[in-house]
Formats: sequence, structure tokens, C-alpha cells
Amino acid sequence: MFLDRKNGSKLHKGSVLVGYDLGNRYSQISYCIYGQEDVDTVATVVGTKQYNIPTMLCKRKGANQWYYGKDAMKNEQEGGIPVSGLLTLVRKGEEVKVEEELFDPVALLTLFVKRTMTLMNFIAPVEKIDAIMFTVEEPDDRMVEVLALVSANLGLKTSHIYFQGHTESFYSFMLHQQADLWYHQVLACEHDGMRLKLYRMECNKRTTPIVVLIEEQIYETLVIPEEAEEEKIRQDAYRLADERFLGILQGMCEGRFISTVYLLGDGFRAGWQEQSLQFLCRNRRVFQGNNLFSKGACYGLLEKLEPSEEGKKHVFLGRDMLKANIGMNVMRQGKESYYALLDAGENWYELYKECDFLLTKEKELRFVITPLDGKHVQTKVIALSEENENGAPYTRYHMEMKMNAPDQVCVKITDLGFGEFYEASGNVWEEAFQIS
Repeated sequence: MFLDRKNGSKLHKGSVLVGYDLGNRYSQISYCIYGQEDVDTVATVVGTKQYNIPTMLCKRKGANQWYYGKDAMKNEQEGGIPVSGLLTLVRKGEEVKVEEELFDPVALLTLFVKRTMTLMNFIAPVEKIDAIMFTVEEPDDRMVEVLALVSANLGLKTSHIYFQGHTESFYSFMLHQQADLWYHQVLACEHDGMRLKLYRMECNKRTTPIVVLIEEQIYETLVIPEEAEEEKIRQDAYRLADERFLGILQGMCEGRFISTVYLLGDGFRAGWQEQSLQFLCRNRRVFQGNNLFSKGACYGLLEKLEPSEEGKKHVFLGRDMLKANIGMNVMRQGKESYYALLDAGENWYELYKECDFLLTKEKELRFVITPLDGKHVQTKVIALSEENENGAPYTRYHMEMKMNAPDQVCVKITDLGFGEFYEASGNVWEEAFQIS
């Protein structure tokens, strides 16, 4: 018998939702009002489409005064001490020396995020934000830990705080576009001036639900010259970049039906991709912009709070996702039924389940693992030893389940006894098992 515990409050229509794209060079903030479909991006200059906020701080020399974003860049020119590459710094975990004083990199990142969130004041101050989704390029263990620390220090009065990677934000964005844009494969090309990253999305319509996969490829050699370069040198570099980009696109599109392409990032702003654009525009729809990931983070929030019809039909299996459903066959109200514990398609670092159950003489738990990639159903068994057994006809247990990696499940089971006459034995079992 299972006694499921559900927590977390639902949001109301009119709640303010924020999608925050946190990058090592630039960051962006998008937002929407719950109950409305439109997602907007905060401009750093009112009335423009200047969405990029340089991810940097700058300390005024000789004073405890910090600037962020474009003001930090300006203060650096006036002799301030810059701190850039904040995500790189927090990944290293080493203290940052500024004017002979050491600073915790997580504290600096928190300061940056706090300052940038003031750009939302015309919609809602930070304490009035009802849900937020942070999206970063690579949400590994360290980055998830850092984002959790940053979130805890923002002063948010909500438990609706989530994290996801750029691949999932791309998927969330596409879920909320016209169906004909992603009926076939979709390609997103992100260029920051230093490197090119491709995301290719395809749907396997032969599965139920429809499985969505996104392949990533990075090209470090496609570098765009600085504007300060001489005109001839710059034009030659643009021509070579265009030829290189065209070759990459031809290889990517060969044998595939890619119907929609997105060109993302400041790397495409100079318009050097003439031949490549001619190739892409043949029987394809092409869009250019740079706020897809922050908007995708907002759409990801909407999917978590109230899945769309398309969201119910599809499941995204990214590398950070659980790729199998995990549950148990249990007795509920006298009938045998399947009880879902962890669902495939969710980020492993967000998965958590706790529940209470009763066992009779058979002191073991059997977990049913159903992969979504067509592999055979597996069964994992955890046997509960009988130390300090109290002789109760039933024993009540509390179970907590989480994941330590995309393919590793951790289970903690605590003996709660049975009523006033059978005290808890104090036994606790902790086991982990792999999902192959």
C-alpha cells in the first residue's frame, strides 16, 4: 500500500515567470505572465533589441562599488578592476583576488545575477517573481550546485526554481512554435564570434510518446575577426569563414530533411554568411536572432507548470535526462496496479520522490525499469534485512528516491514501525543501482 506525498503549490494566472540564460560571455532574461502565451526578452536599452548583458563585474578602484554588464565594461575603461568569465571562475572554485582582497566566485556570480534581475523591476521586483528557470550550456554537477547556491541567495519567495541546459531550452522553444516548423528536422547554429555550435533536432514519430533527440557538434576553428582589423584582412577572413560554414552545413544537411534553421548569436551579426545563407534558404525557413535559449527557458517553465498538448505527446531524451520510466507493481485499495516513481524525460538532477508504504512478510522492493529506447524491461530488487524485527504483521516504511547521475538511482528506506504497538526498529537501508 502506498501513501503518496505531494508538495509544492500551484501558481495562479498572472504569476510572473522568468527564463534566465546564464552564459560565460553574455546573459539574457526573458519573462512571461502565467496564463498568457507571449514571451518577451528584457532589453538592456529600452525600445531596442539589445538583449545581451555582458557576464562581468567591475570594481571601482579604491572603493567598494561594483558595476555589472555594460556599465562594468565602461568602468573598466575608466580604470576599474574587471572580473569576467564568471562561470569559468565558479567551475574552478578558487577565490578571486581583486585589489588584494579575496572573493568567493559564487558570491560574485550571485551579485551579478542580483544586479541583472533589477532589469525586471518594471514587471516585478525579484521578491515578486513566482518561478524562475536558469538555463546554461552545460548543467553538470558543479554548475547545478552553483545555481542552487545562487538561487538560495537571491531572496526569491518561491520554491519554483529550476535548471536546464541549452539543448532542453531549444526543445522547449520548438514545442511552442508552429507545428510545420518542426515537423521535419530543425537545425540551430549558434556562433559567438569564437566558435560555432550546432544543435540538430529530430523526432521519432514511430514511438509513443514521440521521442525527441538533439545532436550537438562544436567547431572551434570558425573564428570571426574583430571589427578593428583592416578591411581587406577582415573581408578575407569573412570569405574563408563563409566557405567553412557552407561546407559544414552541406555535410550536416546531406541525406537529411532539415526544414527550419535558426542562426543564433552575435557571430552572425556582421552578415558574412552570404553563400551559406543562399544554401540554407533553398526550401528551408531561416530565422536569425539571439534570444532563443532565454525564451526556451520560459517555455520550459510553462511545460513544468502545465504541459502543453504537444508536450504531452513528446518526450525529450537529452544526455541529462532519465531515459527509462521507474515504478513498482503495488496493491492499492485491494487491486494490483503500477505506481510511477520517476518519469523518463526529466532532468536527473531534478528528480526526487518520497512515499510511504506497507510490507508484510515479503521484505523486498521490486523496481520495474522500462526504457524508452526499446530495450527490454528490467527489474531491480532491494532486499530489506530483518535486524531488530519487531514481529508486526505489517511494517510501514518511508522511501526517498533520487538520482546521482543520468543512469544511477539512489534509494533510502527507513523503517517507521506500525502504529503505537510496534515501534520503529531504527533500520535504514541505502542502495544505488545502475540503469543500463
